[in-house]
Amino acid sequence: MDEERLQAQNTLLIRQRVRLMVNQYEVHAEAPDGSEGELLAFAQQKRLAFKEQVTLYADDAKTRPILGFKARKRIDLASAYDITDANGQPIGVFRKDFKKSLLASTWHLEQPGLGVTTGSERNKTVAVLRRVWQFIPYVDALPFAWPYHFDFYAGDQLVFSVVKKFGFRDRYVVEIKDPRLDRRLIIAQAVGLDALQSR
Repeated sequence: MDEERLQAQNTLLIRQRVRLMVNQYEVHAEAPDGSEGELLAFAQQKRLAFKEQVTLYADDAKTRPILGFKARKRIDLASAYDITDANGQPIGVFRKDFKKSLLASTWHLEQPGLGVTTGSERNKTVAVLRRVWQFIPYVDALPFAWPYHFDFYAGDQLVFSVVKKFGFRDRYVVEIKDPRLDRRLIIAQAVGLDALQSR
């Protein structure tokens, strides 16, 4: 998909594929009937990497990179992630707000010319339940299936949301409200929410 068509998308559908040593993500446009349409991006993340790096490709054969993000530091809970285009040029940054994330996960996404948007979990009860889930014997080995939602704001204006759908396989719907936002940054942030959430 060319960049102009990508920037015209207002809804993105993201699905995680679980593999033995990697997490894979498919990003689709939304079809007119609400189902998954054209594949926009495919990402693969190695588990337990010391310095997180994810490359997103135009297809699942990984023939053409379109963007990527990489941690600035090794295993740093508050590390920033630089987002780059297909040529490795910086196009934005996202980072987890470690202090605010102790209660409800909070992220900041920076786009040149637009400033910072801040996203946090909409439902604070689910945020606390997710944290408690990790400490329950035997249950902690099961994936947390209940949906959670992140709303990203620029000031007091909602600019995009990431909604996890109910189920054991991670699926997300990304609704974009501000047409000025670079869809590549939103894709990187949305994949990062899943890939980096437990860090």
